[in-house]
Amino acid sequence: MIIVDTALKARHEAGNPVRVGLLGAGFMGRGVINQIVNYTPGMVLTAIANRTVDTAVEAYAKFGVENVKVVSTLGDMEDAIARGYSVVTDDPTLLCQSDSIDVLIEATGHVEYGARVTLAAIEHKKPMVLMNAELDGTVGPILKVYADRAGVIITGCDGDQPGVQLNLYRFVKSIGLNPLLCGNIKGLQDRYRNPTTQESFAKQWGQTAHMVTSFADGTKISFEQAIVANATGMKVAQRGMLGYHSKGHVDDMLDLYDVEQMKSLGGIVDYVVGPKPSPGVFVYATCNEPTQAHYLNYGKLGEGPLYSFYVPYHLTVFEVPLSAARVALLNDVIIAPLGAPVVDVITTAKIDLEVGQTLDGLGGYHTYGQCENADIVNQDNLLPMGLAEGCRLKRPVAKDHVLTYDDVEIPADSVAHRLRAEQNAYFAKAKVAAAV
Repeated sequence: MIIVDTALKARHEAGNPVRVGLLGAGFMGRGVINQIVNYTPGMVLTAIANRTVDTAVEAYAKFGVENVKVVSTLGDMEDAIARGYSVVTDDPTLLCQSDSIDVLIEATGHVEYGARVTLAAIEHKKPMVLMNAELDGTVGPILKVYADRAGVIITGCDGDQPGVQLNLYRFVKSIGLNPLLCGNIKGLQDRYRNPTTQESFAKQWGQTAHMVTSFADGTKISFEQAIVANATGMKVAQRGMLGYHSKGHVDDMLDLYDVEQMKSLGGIVDYVVGPKPSPGVFVYATCNEPTQAHYLNYGKLGEGPLYSFYVPYHLTVFEVPLSAARVALLNDVIIAPLGAPVVDVITTAKIDLEVGQTLDGLGGYHTYGQCENADIVNQDNLLPMGLAEGCRLKRPVAKDHVLTYDDVEIPADSVAHRLRAEQNAYFAKAKVAAAV
């Protein structure tokens, strides 16, 4: 953070701010707009792409930006920016092509839209910060392959739990310890919540009922922990994760975990429900020898074998601009897949599903997502949760049963489905080549 704020200060004093393009002006997007416009010296929000342009114009105005121009071509966009306008468009590819933008932030949470715009960003060598865990957890590994080939950064963000966990994981490793668990702290977990049950809560916070449902039913946290797994090589201890409940503190839950099991899996990702500090994240780690153990005990972390490290909050939109700065100024990746998927999020029936139903996808009435190790997902041909929307049932599936590709007809002309098929083939081929 000290390096990032110093770098931003230098850009501010030089009159050369980092120029950001934002994709999506919904609940999270609006928070990012406010943060960049009013609280991030050395950075400007140059343009917003949103399917409804009036929403983006209103968002700019709400946070004090009135010199706004709506454009529909790249030439008009570049001309407007050169004349000092903040720009709004419904065409996200313009932001990807613009020479007046240094870094993009994707804040839609929509897999298909995110897949299309991220491919466009990579094509035009535009670095991208993803607030889209659903996209990252579904086709992030193959997008990383594309990005590496193009020499451009595609990364998750600070502020959301995966990025905060990776920052903490990197710290724990940097002091010579061995992380064995990356954990996410929840206040609620009920797999059968739906947009009707969550409607009033969503209205209270200005969110959509589907977004809130994906938080409550475990889908969102599954994507978050899959991202962490793919960035660390950690697995899950069981389908759906362990998900222990407690009313104490994460410091008091160390004895619930089997150290040898976690070591055998290369570490695990998990979540807990109820303990403090909520809504934070934590890492459990071991040390290597008695001198480290002695000084950890001196530092009030106990006698081991597991030691607890935690961050008591995650501040989402407050920290996302810092991610854009880390990418644009330092070429630093916050969180990205190491290679092949390690953990996936699979589609599970929330109700009894009937032949002919078209699945409503994330945060809906039909399904919820849960984590599973990628080797089992591939072996059993399980349907990724990020691709469930729009799939049509070919046969009935009972409540709480997982769905396979054999259960559904997939939508035609889906970029996300194409990328997923390519991801499966690419890493299967790489696995065979490595074994030879």
